Amino acid sequence: MEVLTPKTTRRSTRIRVEIPVTVTSLDRMRPFADKCMVLVASAQGCGFRSSQPLQLETPIMLSDLPGGGSVTARVANSLPLGDDGKQFLIGAALYTHGNVWGIADPPEDWKFAPQTAPAPAAASAVPPSAAQLKVNKKAWPYNLIPEGSARPGRK
Repeated sequence: MEVLTPKTTRRSTRIRVEIPVTVTSLDRMRPFADKCMVLVASAQGCGFRSSQPLQLETPIMLSDLPGGGSVTARVANSLPLGDDGKQFLIGAALYTHGNVWGIADPPEDWKFAPQTAPAPAAASAVPPSAAQLKVNKKAWPYNLIPEGSARPGRK
């Protein structure tokens, strides 16, 4: 009988995939940019093959995702693949959970997270002027400008 404790259970199912992505370090002190292959994906992260090891906790951006989006993550693990030191399996923990991989029929336990892929640079269906705001009269007024709208008085 298998004992499932919070430490041994996963938050979401991992699935085997082959998704080409571009990985870029967001830390200027740890420069890295390379085309990599995601081999394992879940709603919380992924494992990708890399030509270099990455230091733990390095913030990274995964871009060129299916659908043209990108997502940020942090390096959670870095293991050599084989004994030659030419390839590494990097574990990445997503900052934004969900089906960013564009999986058509994701596992049932991925459903708790948003199912939309990260939005490409295109505008959203709702124009910024139509955004609804809750106005708190005691709030700092510059917090009330909707995301993506033009900021008055700024160049």
